[in-house]
Order: sequence, then structure tokens, then C-alpha cells
Amino acid sequence: MGKKVKKDNETPCKETFEALPFEGKTPATVVLLLSSPEEDILIKACEALHIFAEKGDENKVSLLDLGALEPLCQLITHNNKLVRRNAFMALGIMAINGDVKKALKKMNVIPSIIHKLSLEEDTVVHEYATLCLAPLSLDFVCKVQIFDNKGLPSLIQLLSSPDPDVQKNSLEIIFNLVQDYQCRLAVHELGGIPPLLELLKSDFPVIQHLALETLQNVTTDKDSRSTFREDQGFDKLMDILNNTDCSDLHAEALRVLANCLSDSESVQLIHKDGRLTRLMDFLVNPNIPEIQSSAVKCIAGVAQISENRILLHELNVEKVLVELLSEADIGVKTSTCQAVAAMSFHLASQHRIRDQGGIPAVVQGLSSENLKLREAATQALSNLTHSNHLNASAVYEAGGHQILVQQLYGSCSRTVANAAATLGHMAGQEGIRCSILSHGAIQALVEPLKSTDTRLLIRTTQCLAVLACDTEARAELQSAGGLQPLVNLLRSNDKEILHNACLAITLCASDVPTTVEMCKFGALEMLQEINQSVNRSSSFSKMAMISLINCNLPVKYSLTGHLASTDIISDGFYDAGKVPAGQRILTLEELSRQPVNQHRPIIVVNTTEEQNKDGDKQKDESQPGSPTQKPWKMMDDVSLQVLVIEAKKSILRMNDEREKYAALARLVSEAMGGAVEKEKLHKFSWVLHLSELKFQLQSNVIPMGLIRRGIYSHRALLFKCLADCVGMSSTLVRGEYDRAWNEVLVFSGNPSGNGRYLQPARFIVDLMHQPGSLLATNTPAAVKPAVSHPL
Repeated sequence: MGKKVKKDNETPCKETFEALPFEGKTPATVVLLLSSPEEDILIKACEALHIFAEKGDENKVSLLDLGALEPLCQLITHNNKLVRRNAFMALGIMAINGDVKKALKKMNVIPSIIHKLSLEEDTVVHEYATLCLAPLSLDFVCKVQIFDNKGLPSLIQLLSSPDPDVQKNSLEIIFNLVQDYQCRLAVHELGGIPPLLELLKSDFPVIQHLALETLQNVTTDKDSRSTFREDQGFDKLMDILNNTDCSDLHAEALRVLANCLSDSESVQLIHKDGRLTRLMDFLVNPNIPEIQSSAVKCIAGVAQISENRILLHELNVEKVLVELLSEADIGVKTSTCQAVAAMSFHLASQHRIRDQGGIPAVVQGLSSENLKLREAATQALSNLTHSNHLNASAVYEAGGHQILVQQLYGSCSRTVANAAATLGHMAGQEGIRCSILSHGAIQALVEPLKSTDTRLLIRTTQCLAVLACDTEARAELQSAGGLQPLVNLLRSNDKEILHNACLAITLCASDVPTTVEMCKFGALEMLQEINQSVNRSSSFSKMAMISLINCNLPVKYSLTGHLASTDIISDGFYDAGKVPAGQRILTLEELSRQPVNQHRPIIVVNTTEEQNKDGDKQKDESQPGSPTQKPWKMMDDVSLQVLVIEAKKSILRMNDEREKYAALARLVSEAMGGAVEKEKLHKFSWVLHLSELKFQLQSNVIPMGLIRRGIYSHRALLFKCLADCVGMSSTLVRGEYDRAWNEVLVFSGNPSGNGRYLQPARFIVDLMHQPGSLLATNTPAAVKPAVSHPL
């Protein structure tokens, strides 16, 4: 039997599998094909998705739900150009949808898109890549990603693309980016201004609009304006403005122009060849509010520089501005008020605006519901009334002062500051000031005094310093709670605020009640600290300090130890002793409410015969069970009243001045224990006497008339008090160790031949040892008792 032989296997077929035609009938199937390794399938799948997504938002969202976004984001970096192009087309169309945009933000696809913006890439890729970035560039986080991944240089390059869609999309992205300051500067540094200017000549209005809007943002930077000027930007803008076929671009062109005209070099360019006159034409013709508003903003920009205001004044711009104030459009009115404010820095323009009837028209803007118009109107009035009493009167006649007072309650700090400034300018005239006060200006200024806005505080304190120049206004400020915030401004590090606050405090210190209140809030201590500072001290702070102590004699005596002959002691004066610098001096009421202590007593002056005219009513209200707290009042001092009456009877009858002082000194000495020999001064038990009085009264405050054993300080105070009551001149000087003395001026000798007395001589009155003796100042007899220590 033959052996069975195994047959060899046949050779495999070398021909490839023939491609099958494919039709995807559902989006889900096509989305699945995005994962195919076959390039032809990827190309067709991306193309099919692009066509499907173009048909509407529902299709875009459907593809998002089917998971098309992630594979498409991967395919935009594919090696095959057709795959990349079609993937970008599909992705770009889908990105227009808001839901797709939100999903893209989470996928970190921006670096991949920016990488394909290079000039080597296909124009279609540029179109759809920028179409994809455009909606993303509205988001702040995406803006940062575009900027950080160097997207701006590529986008600026694409502005010169031959494809208008690429130009439009790139412009839109750049416009969104330059809303931020950093990108605005970068556009200039990367040479973005020349291509932006070139696009102003585009055949497509949408591109021209976007280019102008982008330039409007970019030219807010000074260096960018310089480049704009060097690249003939003004010529290109004027070409648009002179072309009636481009009227739809005039508003945007004027807004760019308004930015640039804040530089004097730019104004010179616009002034030549009649360009400024052409700009003036836009104020009245054509009568389109948007264009008029932009044109007025240009005028306001020009008027920021003094030389330019002269040029505009020569063109009678004020007449046109006054006419525009009657326009119904809020934007035009607002821009016009801003231009009026700028022109009002020129004195001749201030007068012309008033003469043309512009002030009542500006005042009408104060009543507008539009916040920007109110702010612009108050700024215009502030500038119009600065150093111009005629304009201030015109505002008053138009009823502006009443509305301005109401503006002080506003929420916009700039408007409140402008209103306060205007009222301050107007209040320089007495009649107007009284009317302003009658409308509650003081009350309205209290809240702005609590602000942290520097400009507002400067204007508020300036206004207050003008208004608070009479007793009624100061009393109103106190009752409205304005003194404490005013005093608090002494802590400000801003010199102008500090100076104005000091000036207002100086005026308020004209009245004792307001002075006492300010001292209660620590004004003296703060002013002492300020005046000891090299950097903060000024003539204003020193004047405020002097005013406070001059109107508050107890404080003045405690701090300085000296009262001049012009410092007249009145009821309520008290001697609290020498107080260290920086320590607050308590009021008499505060001292009276303290429990009895071991410190020196406080000596109080009270010569009033009738403490309470409505005594019965007060008594009823003070009875136990009365709902009101018993009011504090000074203790009656009948003994002092008797001394005042006796001094007036005995002293005023005398003719000889020297004898008057001697008689008064003897009266004081008798009232306080009589003459004491120097050698026996240590036996004069005045300390025990005062302690007994404190114990009997259960108070640290002792009425001066109750002191029967007093030494130098007590007698000197009583002498000054009685001298002031009878109209005699006397100082009060505090020394060390309870020493005090009085200096008096006495005319010695007979009248000279021409009827004039000889030069007066200064004497110290002896009240202690030889009462009535007048000791010439700076002599041993006068100096020794004043400086020696009591035994």
C-alpha cells in the first residue's frame, strides 16, 4: 500500500479588500466613526457632522450629547490636513452654541486651537479656528488662556489675512481681549495698530465697526495714541468723517477721536486744515444723537488742555454747547455737561455760558433720573461757579441750591462731592448762604463727613468751612451729630482733608457749646499730637488749636497756665489744675459725677443769681418717680454772688486806678482768710479746709465762694473773676506749687501836656502777704513769691 501524502496549503491571495461604500444614516453612527483609524472615513465623518451642525442649535446640542466634542478636539491636531480642516469646520460651527461653549471651556482645547493659527496653516482652518475662539474669548478665564498661550501675536497677524471671515473673527477676538488693560497694552507693543487702521478701508462694514471699536479701547493708552498719530490715524479717521457714505461709522470714529484729543499734539493735528471746524459741524449737523454725543465728547477731550480751550472759545463753542443742553437725548445732555465742565476752566467761557443762558439748562439736569447726567451736571456747576460769584448767583436764581442740597444725600460719591463744592462756592455770598442753610445743608453734610472717599471729604469739609460761620449753623451741626465725624478727620493722612478739617474746627470753635463738644471728642489731644509732628503740623492746625482753647478758657488755663486780660471768665469756668499734654481734659459735668477722691479740688465759678427761670417746672420734673433723669446743673454759689455785688458797689465808685486794684485785692484777701505772713504760711491750714469742703459737699467740685482759707492759686482766680465782673483788666498766670498771680496794667503819673497819659506799667498784685500792694514785674519782690516753694 502506498503511503498517503499530505497536500501543501495554497498560497494566500495577494489582492487587498475592496473598499465598501458607506452611508451613515444617524448622527450617533457618524460620531462613532470619529474613532476610526481610516483617514478617508474621518474626513467624511467630520464633513457630515459639519453639515449636520450647520442646520441649527438642536443639532449642535445633539452632537454634544452624543460625545462628538472630545474626538473633534483631538482631530484638530491630526496629521492629515483634510482631517484637521473638516474637524475645525465641525468644531467651529458647534462652538457658536452656548452649551457647547461651556463644554469647551472645560476641555483645555485653547492651546491646540492657537497652535493652528500659524500662517502655514490652511485659510479654512484659520476661519473656523478663530470662529471657535470668538465665543470663548468672551469668558475671562479663556481670555487669560488665549493671552498666556501667545494667541494675541497670531491673531494680529491674521488681521492681514486675505479672507474677510478670518479678519472678522480675529478682530472679534481681539476686541474681546482688549477690554482688559494688559491685552490693550500688548496690542500696541505687538504692532497691532497699523493693521487695525488698515482694516478701516475694508469693504465690509462689520469689519470697519469692529476695527473702530477695538481702536476705541486701545487708544485709551497714551503710548498707543502716539503710535496712532504717527501712523496717520487722524487722516484715516477724517477720511471716514468726511465721507457721507460712511455715516454709519461716524459715531465710532468720533469716539476714537475723543480718546486721542486728550493729547495736545493730537489737538494740533486736528486743528490744522480746518479739521476742528469740521468736528464742530458734527455738533449740529447731522442731528443724530449718537453722533452728536460722540462729537461733544471730542470737544470735551480737546478742552482738557488750556491752550485748546482758547481755540474753542474763539470758535464760539459755548453757543453750540448751550443749544445742545436743550436736546432731549440723555446721552447728548450728559456729554454736553462734561464739555461745559471742561470749558469752564476758562474764565471767559464761564461768562459766555452764563450770558448764553446755559446755567439754568445745566441746573435742569440735576433733576434727571439718569445718574450719569446728574454727575455731569454737578461737575459742570462746580466748575462754572469756581471763583465766579456771578455764576453762583445765576445758579441760585435758577433754584439750583435747593436741588444741590438734596444731591448731598445721593449714593454717587462724585455727584455728592460736586454738589458740596458748588454749594461751597455759592455760600461765599451771605444771602445765598442763608438760603442754603434754610434748606438743611448742614444736616445733609453730616453723612458725607463719615465717608472714606478722599475727594468727597475734601469737598465736604471745604463746604462746611464756609457754611459754619454763624452760631445757628454751628448749633445745627452739633445737634445733627456732625462734630464727632469732623473731629475724626484730624486723623486723616491727607493734607488737604486735614487742613480743611482744621479750618472748619476753627470756625466751630467760635461758640462755647461746640468747642466743649469737640474737646469731648478728643480734638485737643489730636491737635496737640498734630502740632508736635514735623510732617503734619501746619498753620491750620495751630490756628485750630488756638481757637479751641481761646473759646474754652478752662481748657486754655489747664494747658497753658495763662489767661490774658481779654480772656473774660464767665459762669462755668473751672480750674482743674495743670493737665499733661495729650491727656483729655474732662468737662465740669464729668468731673462733678466722679466720686470724691484724694486729688486737688476743682474750683468752679458761678455768679448767676438765678440758676433756673423755670424752677417750678424743673422741680416737678426732677421729683422721684419722674420719667426723665434729673439734669445736671452747677451748685449755687451765693457767697460769690455777694462778693460780686460788693465789688461793684465799692470798686466802681473809685476814680484812681491803682486804688481800685488795691481795694479789690483787699476784698479778695479778706474773703479767703486775710493776710498771712510769709514765715507763718506753713500754719495756714488751707489744705484741711478744702478737704473738709469736699467731704461736706461730697464732691470734688467746690464753688469758689465757699473757700474761706485760700492761698495764691485760689486768691488769684477770685481776683481775676471779680476784675472781669467789674470791667477791670487782669491776667491770670499759673506757677508751680499752687502758685498763681495776676498782672495788671496801671497808668502812672498825670496826663502829659497833649492830654495823653504816660506809658502804662505792669504790676503783680499781692493778694497774700501785703494785700493791695502792687509789685513791679521782674523785680525781686514780685518774683520771689511767685517761684518760692510754700513751707
